[in-house]
Amino acid sequence: MMIQQVSDSELELMKLVWAKGGTALYAQLMEELEKSGRTWQKNTVITLLSRLVEKGLLKTGKIGRRNEYKAVVSEADYQAAQAQTFVNKLYAGNAKGLVATLIQQEMFSEADYEELRRFWEQGGEGHE
Repeated sequence: MMIQQVSDSELELMKLVWAKGGTALYAQLMEELEKSGRTWQKNTVITLLSRLVEKGLLKTGKIGRRNEYKAVVSEADYQAAQAQTFVNKLYAGNAKGLVATLIQQEMFSEADYEELRRFWEQGGEGHE
């Protein structure tokens, strides 16, 4: 699946939409940004949301006079696409190379390994 690259700021907004179950009102997004200490101007947020719509990650609608944003791409699909891009770019498509790096740099704990082993034994079911 081809999903366009997004900026860190755009991704931050997508995470807020995903956290709201995939649908959020503009006012809710502004409220969440404020809670997290972001002091983005309204125009900045509107521009970022417009870019996400253009890139096909969000679609927009109206509820009365309020703008609603709905995720077109799930967080899991976005993560999978970004992981594939990353592996292709840095490891020439060899995911084993990535895993080896994680283990060598001790970014991968014994517990992580055990969890993955169980995941594989169960055929990948029940993994979030």
